Amino acid sequence: MGVTLPVHLLIPLACAFVYVIAALTIKRAGSFGVGVWRTSFVANWAMFLVFVPWWFAFGGTVHPLAEYWQPAVTGLCFLGGQIFIFLAISKGDISVTTPVMGSKVIIVALFSSLLRVGEVPLKWWIGAALSAAAVALLHAGERAGRHRHVGATVLLATLSAASYGLGDVLMQKWVPTWGTASYFPPMFLCVGLYSFAFVPFFSAPLRALSGEAWRWVGIGALLMAVNNAGIVLTLGIWGGATAVNIVYSARGLMSVLLVWAIGHWFASTEQHLDARVLRFRLIGAALMVAAIALVLI
Repeated sequence: MGVTLPVHLLIPLACAFVYVIAALTIKRAGSFGVGVWRTSFVANWAMFLVFVPWWFAFGGTVHPLAEYWQPAVTGLCFLGGQIFIFLAISKGDISVTTPVMGSKVIIVALFSSLLRVGEVPLKWWIGAALSAAAVALLHAGERAGRHRHVGATVLLATLSAASYGLGDVLMQKWVPTWGTASYFPPMFLCVGLYSFAFVPFFSAPLRALSGEAWRWVGIGALLMAVNNAGIVLTLGIWGGATAVNIVYSARGLMSVLLVWAIGHWFASTEQHLDARVLRFRLIGAALMVAAIALVLI
Protein backbone atom coordinates (compact mmCIF):
# COMPACT_ATOMS: atom_id res chain seq x y z
CA MET A 1 0.00 0.00 0.00
CA GLY A 2 1.43 3.38 -0.99
CA VAL A 3 1.58 6.50 1.12
CA THR A 4 -1.00 9.15 0.18
CA LEU A 5 -0.29 12.72 1.22
CA PRO A 6 -3.26 15.03 1.81
CA VAL A 7 -3.32 17.88 -0.71
CA HIS A 8 -2.87 20.54 1.98
CA LEU A 9 0.59 19.12 2.74
CA LEU A 10 1.73 20.56 -0.60
CA ILE A 11 1.70 23.93 1.22
CA PRO A 12 4.58 23.09 3.63
CA LEU A 13 6.40 21.47 0.71
CA ALA A 14 6.22 24.76 -1.21
CA CYS A 15 7.17 26.62 1.97
CA ALA A 16 10.31 24.46 2.24
CA PHE A 17 11.49 25.86 -1.09
CA VAL A 18 10.52 29.44 -0.20
CA TYR A 19 12.36 29.14 3.12
CA VAL A 20 15.68 28.27 1.49
CA ILE A 21 15.43 31.19 -0.95
CA ALA A 22 14.50 33.49 1.96
CA ALA A 23 17.48 32.25 4.00
CA LEU A 24 19.87 32.87 1.10
CA THR A 25 18.42 36.36 0.62
CA ILE A 26 18.75 37.21 4.31
CA LYS A 27 22.30 35.87 4.30
CA ARG A 28 23.03 38.20 1.37
CA ALA A 29 21.47 41.15 3.23
CA GLY A 30 23.95 40.49 6.03
CA SER A 31 26.83 41.33 3.69
CA PHE A 32 25.49 44.90 3.58
CA GLY A 33 25.71 45.21 7.36
CA VAL A 34 21.98 44.95 8.03
CA GLY A 35 22.57 42.77 11.10
CA VAL A 36 20.43 40.18 12.83
CA TRP A 37 18.42 42.62 14.95
CA ARG A 38 17.35 44.95 12.15
CA THR A 39 16.61 41.98 9.87
CA SER A 40 14.42 40.37 12.52
CA PHE A 41 12.61 43.64 13.26
CA VAL A 42 11.72 44.15 9.58
CA ALA A 43 10.71 40.48 9.14
CA ASN A 44 8.45 40.52 12.20
CA TRP A 45 6.52 43.60 11.15
CA ALA A 46 6.24 42.19 7.61
CA MET A 47 4.62 39.14 9.20
CA PHE A 48 2.08 41.32 11.01
CA LEU A 49 1.24 43.22 7.80
CA VAL A 50 0.62 39.90 6.04
CA PHE A 51 -1.97 38.94 8.66
CA VAL A 52 -3.79 42.26 9.13
CA PRO A 53 -5.99 41.69 6.04
CA TRP A 54 -6.73 38.17 7.30
CA TRP A 55 -8.59 39.67 10.29
CA PHE A 56 -10.91 41.74 8.10
CA ALA A 57 -11.30 39.29 5.22
CA PHE A 58 -12.24 36.27 7.34
CA GLY A 59 -14.18 37.80 10.21
CA GLY A 60 -11.75 38.03 13.11
CA THR A 61 -13.48 38.51 16.46
CA VAL A 62 -12.44 40.04 19.76
CA HIS A 63 -11.91 37.59 22.64
CA PRO A 64 -11.86 38.36 26.37
CA LEU A 65 -8.63 40.13 27.28
CA ALA A 66 -7.65 37.38 29.72
CA GLU A 67 -7.41 34.89 26.82
CA TYR A 68 -4.81 36.83 24.85
CA TRP A 69 -1.99 35.26 26.83
CA GLN A 70 -2.23 32.32 24.42
CA PRO A 71 -1.32 34.21 21.20
CA ALA A 72 1.21 36.17 23.29
CA VAL A 73 2.95 32.93 24.34
CA THR A 74 3.02 31.43 20.85
CA GLY A 75 4.26 34.80 19.58
CA LEU A 76 7.14 34.57 22.05
CA CYS A 77 7.96 31.05 20.81
CA PHE A 78 7.90 32.32 17.23
CA LEU A 79 10.16 35.24 18.15
CA GLY A 80 12.67 32.93 19.85
CA GLY A 81 12.73 30.59 16.88
CA GLN A 82 13.30 33.44 14.47
CA ILE A 83 16.07 35.09 16.48
CA PHE A 84 17.97 31.81 16.88
CA ILE A 85 17.70 30.93 13.18
CA PHE A 86 18.79 34.41 12.06
CA LEU A 87 21.79 34.18 14.40
CA ALA A 88 22.58 30.74 12.97
CA ILE A 89 22.31 32.05 9.39
CA SER A 90 24.55 35.02 10.19
CA LYS A 91 27.23 32.81 11.80
CA GLY A 92 27.25 29.75 9.59
CA ASP A 93 26.20 28.12 6.34
CA ILE A 94 22.69 27.66 4.96
CA SER A 95 23.61 24.05 4.12
CA VAL A 96 24.14 23.45 7.86
CA THR A 97 21.34 25.49 9.47
CA THR A 98 18.52 24.20 7.30
CA PRO A 99 19.20 20.44 7.64
CA VAL A 100 19.55 20.87 11.42
CA MET A 101 16.13 22.56 11.45
CA GLY A 102 14.85 19.18 10.27
CA SER A 103 15.19 18.05 13.89
CA LYS A 104 12.09 20.16 14.53
CA VAL A 105 9.92 17.26 13.40
CA ILE A 106 11.24 15.11 16.27
CA ILE A 107 10.93 17.99 18.73
CA VAL A 108 7.31 18.53 17.68
CA ALA A 109 6.57 14.86 18.36
CA LEU A 110 8.13 15.11 21.84
CA PHE A 111 6.23 18.29 22.75
CA SER A 112 3.03 16.76 21.35
CA SER A 113 3.48 13.81 23.72
CA LEU A 114 4.37 15.98 26.72
CA LEU A 115 1.40 18.31 26.15
CA ARG A 116 -0.91 15.42 25.28
CA VAL A 117 -1.51 16.59 21.73
CA GLY A 118 -0.27 13.25 20.35
CA GLU A 119 1.89 10.21 21.05
CA VAL A 120 5.46 9.27 20.15
CA PRO A 121 5.62 5.79 18.56
CA LEU A 122 8.78 3.70 18.36
CA LYS A 123 9.56 4.82 14.82
CA TRP A 124 9.88 8.41 16.07
CA TRP A 125 12.73 7.35 18.31
CA ILE A 126 14.39 5.66 15.34
CA GLY A 127 13.84 8.88 13.41
CA ALA A 128 15.44 10.80 16.26
CA ALA A 129 18.51 8.55 16.03
CA LEU A 130 18.74 9.19 12.28
CA SER A 131 18.44 12.92 12.91
CA ALA A 132 21.25 12.77 15.50
CA ALA A 133 23.44 10.92 12.98
CA ALA A 134 22.62 13.59 10.41
CA VAL A 135 23.75 16.36 12.77
CA ALA A 136 26.98 14.46 13.43
CA LEU A 137 27.63 14.29 9.69
CA LEU A 138 27.09 18.04 9.41
CA HIS A 139 30.03 18.37 11.82
CA ALA A 140 32.14 15.85 9.93
CA GLY A 141 34.77 17.20 7.62
CA GLU A 142 34.66 20.62 9.27
CA ARG A 143 38.46 20.78 9.36
CA ALA A 144 38.63 20.16 5.64
CA GLY A 145 37.48 23.71 4.98
CA ARG A 146 37.88 27.00 6.74
CA HIS A 147 36.26 27.34 10.14
CA ARG A 148 32.62 28.34 9.80
CA HIS A 149 31.37 28.12 13.40
CA VAL A 150 29.67 24.78 12.70
CA GLY A 151 29.19 23.91 16.39
CA ALA A 152 27.59 27.27 17.25
CA THR A 153 25.50 27.10 14.08
CA VAL A 154 24.14 23.65 14.96
CA LEU A 155 23.35 24.74 18.53
CA LEU A 156 21.54 27.91 17.42
CA ALA A 157 19.57 26.05 14.75
CA THR A 158 18.56 23.38 17.27
CA LEU A 159 17.37 26.04 19.73
CA SER A 160 15.39 27.60 16.89
CA ALA A 161 13.82 24.24 16.05
CA ALA A 162 12.86 23.74 19.71
CA SER A 163 11.28 27.19 20.01
CA TYR A 164 9.40 26.91 16.73
CA GLY A 165 8.38 23.33 17.57
CA LEU A 166 6.83 24.30 20.90
CA GLY A 167 4.98 27.14 19.19
CA ASP A 168 3.61 24.78 16.53
CA VAL A 169 2.23 22.36 19.10
CA LEU A 170 0.67 25.16 21.16
CA MET A 171 -0.94 26.59 18.02
CA GLN A 172 -2.37 23.19 17.17
CA LYS A 173 -3.78 23.06 20.70
CA TRP A 174 -5.23 26.59 20.89
CA VAL A 175 -6.06 27.88 17.40
CA PRO A 176 -9.14 25.65 16.77
CA THR A 177 -11.08 27.34 19.58
CA TRP A 178 -10.14 30.82 18.32
CA GLY A 179 -10.23 30.51 14.54
CA THR A 180 -7.26 31.54 12.40
CA ALA A 181 -8.61 35.04 11.66
CA SER A 182 -8.93 35.80 15.38
CA TYR A 183 -5.70 34.17 16.54
CA PHE A 184 -2.90 35.04 14.14
CA PRO A 185 -3.28 38.85 13.81
CA PRO A 186 -2.91 39.44 17.59
CA MET A 187 -0.17 36.80 17.76
CA PHE A 188 1.93 38.61 15.17
CA LEU A 189 1.07 42.00 16.65
CA CYS A 190 2.69 40.67 19.84
CA VAL A 191 5.71 39.53 17.81
CA GLY A 192 6.02 43.01 16.29
CA LEU A 193 5.74 44.69 19.68
CA TYR A 194 8.31 42.33 21.20
CA SER A 195 10.66 43.36 18.39
CA PHE A 196 11.04 46.87 19.79
CA ALA A 197 13.30 45.26 22.39
CA PHE A 198 15.82 44.82 19.54
CA VAL A 199 16.11 48.53 18.79
CA PRO A 200 18.88 49.22 21.38
CA PHE A 201 20.97 46.54 19.63
CA PHE A 202 20.69 48.10 16.16
CA SER A 203 24.11 48.97 14.74
CA ALA A 204 22.45 52.00 13.12
CA PRO A 205 18.87 53.23 12.53
CA LEU A 206 16.82 51.55 9.80
CA ARG A 207 16.88 54.79 7.80
CA ALA A 208 20.66 54.41 7.52
CA LEU A 209 20.31 51.29 5.34
CA SER A 210 21.31 51.73 1.71
CA GLY A 211 18.84 51.13 -1.09
CA GLU A 212 20.56 47.88 -2.05
CA ALA A 213 20.50 46.66 1.55
CA TRP A 214 16.78 47.44 1.72
CA ARG A 215 16.16 45.45 -1.45
CA TRP A 216 17.77 42.32 -0.03
CA VAL A 217 16.35 42.59 3.49
CA GLY A 218 12.91 43.58 2.15
CA ILE A 219 12.72 40.62 -0.23
CA GLY A 220 14.07 38.27 2.45
CA ALA A 221 11.57 39.54 5.04
CA LEU A 222 8.66 39.19 2.59
CA LEU A 223 9.66 35.66 1.57
CA MET A 224 10.11 34.65 5.21
CA ALA A 225 6.69 36.13 6.00
CA VAL A 226 5.08 34.15 3.16
CA ASN A 227 6.86 31.00 4.34
CA ASN A 228 5.76 31.44 7.95
CA ALA A 229 2.22 32.35 6.91
CA GLY A 230 1.94 29.14 4.91
CA ILE A 231 3.07 27.02 7.84
CA VAL A 232 0.99 28.65 10.58
CA LEU A 233 -2.14 28.75 8.42
CA THR A 234 -1.73 25.07 7.55
CA LEU A 235 -1.42 24.29 11.25
CA GLY A 236 -4.34 26.55 12.14
CA ILE A 237 -6.72 25.23 9.49
CA TRP A 238 -5.81 21.53 9.21
CA GLY A 239 -3.75 20.87 12.36
CA GLY A 240 -1.39 17.90 12.26
CA ALA A 241 1.78 19.64 13.45
CA THR A 242 3.76 16.41 13.13
CA ALA A 243 2.75 15.73 9.51
CA VAL A 244 3.27 19.38 8.51
CA ASN A 245 6.78 19.41 9.94
CA ILE A 246 7.63 16.06 8.37
CA VAL A 247 6.98 17.49 4.91
CA TYR A 248 8.49 20.88 5.76
CA SER A 249 11.73 19.17 6.74
CA ALA A 250 12.39 18.57 3.04
CA ARG A 251 14.02 22.03 3.15
CA GLY A 252 17.13 20.33 4.58
CA LEU A 253 17.85 18.50 1.35
CA MET A 254 16.65 21.46 -0.72
CA SER A 255 19.11 23.76 1.04
CA VAL A 256 22.14 21.65 0.13
CA LEU A 257 21.02 21.26 -3.48
CA LEU A 258 19.99 24.89 -3.99
CA VAL A 259 23.15 26.28 -2.37
CA TRP A 260 25.16 24.15 -4.77
CA ALA A 261 23.02 25.07 -7.82
CA ILE A 262 22.19 28.77 -7.37
CA GLY A 263 24.08 29.94 -4.29
CA HIS A 264 26.32 32.13 -6.47
CA TRP A 265 23.29 34.23 -7.39
CA PHE A 266 23.27 35.37 -3.77
CA ALA A 267 27.06 35.78 -3.55
CA SER A 268 27.21 32.62 -1.41
CA THR A 269 30.57 30.88 -1.23
CA GLU A 270 29.30 27.59 0.22
CA GLN A 271 29.47 25.82 -3.13
CA HIS A 272 33.24 26.38 -3.03
CA LEU A 273 33.67 24.43 0.19
CA ASP A 274 35.86 21.35 0.16
CA ALA A 275 34.08 18.53 -1.70
CA ARG A 276 34.32 16.29 1.37
CA VAL A 277 32.45 18.85 3.50
CA LEU A 278 29.64 19.18 0.97
CA ARG A 279 29.47 15.39 0.60
CA PHE A 280 29.03 14.89 4.34
CA ARG A 281 26.39 17.63 4.42
CA LEU A 282 24.49 16.03 1.55
CA ILE A 283 24.58 12.64 3.31
CA GLY A 284 23.43 14.31 6.54
CA ALA A 285 20.55 15.98 4.72
CA ALA A 286 19.64 12.65 3.10
CA LEU A 287 19.52 11.02 6.55
CA MET A 288 17.10 13.73 7.64
CA VAL A 289 14.91 12.82 4.66
CA ALA A 290 15.18 9.12 5.62
CA ALA A 291 13.88 10.01 9.08
CA ILE A 292 10.97 11.82 7.43
CA ALA A 293 10.21 8.86 5.14
CA LEU A 294 10.28 6.50 8.13
CA VAL A 295 7.55 8.50 9.82
CA LEU A 296 5.44 8.64 6.65
CA ILE A 297 5.46 4.86 6.21
